[in-house]
Amino acid sequence: MSTTTLSYRLSTDVLDAHPGYCRGVVVVQGADNHRDAPALAALLREAEAQLREAVRGNVAEHARIASWREAYRRFGAKPSEHRASIEAMARRVLKPDALPSINPLVDIGNIVSLRHLLPAGVHPLGAGEHVLALRRAQAGDGFAPPDGGPVETPPEGEIVFADGARVLTRRWTWRQAASTQTLPETERVFFNIDGLPPTPREDVLAAMDVVQALVREHTGGEVVAAQLLSAAQPALDLRFG
Repeated sequence: MSTTTLSYRLSTDVLDAHPGYCRGVVVVQGADNHRDAPALAALLREAEAQLREAVRGNVAEHARIASWREAYRRFGAKPSEHRASIEAMARRVLKPDALPSINPLVDIGNIVSLRHLLPAGVHPLGAGEHVLALRRAQAGDGFAPPDGGPVETPPEGEIVFADGARVLTRRWTWRQAASTQTLPETERVFFNIDGLPPTPREDVLAAMDVVQALVREHTGGEVVAAQLLSAAQPALDLRFG
């Protein structure tokens, strides 16, 4: 297996602007994402039902969604136009719609997001060197949208998640790039799980535990690292494979 080197940072600028923010990172290799996992589809339905019980009334007023709307306003995004991933998913489930079962790794991210009402995303991780950062957009950044449209240049000041100058996710947790699809042949990934106050860090840690358990049970993958990044520990450096 080829070696992967990972340098992962939360920028001081983002942490200073959003006190109490934390991000759980779970790195996985050797996952069998071809597996037929009907048990995960069942867990997805259960998580949808759980969310419908947890979110009553105006979705935007739920504490775990309102905090993301306020964070978006603070860096200049309109939350009614560009919704954090957890708000977009919650609104879809409350229609009510059933989320499709896509593949085990993607399903695991969606299950955890719905169960804990937290943004949770999964990214493929290729061999080689990755310089990952949650930071403000800067000159030279480029984002390839998932619809195949022309490369976008995020405005400076927008919070993005990037690998070098390649933006993987715009507007913090809003939309992932075309290159970030987790496919059946994907076997090496990392999960991001985001927590803003009033979500306690213990809930993010619990969500990380669920990711690890589901990955092991349903994909046979190896958890290489599981780290909670925050102002107290804003960096993860890893070499594996």
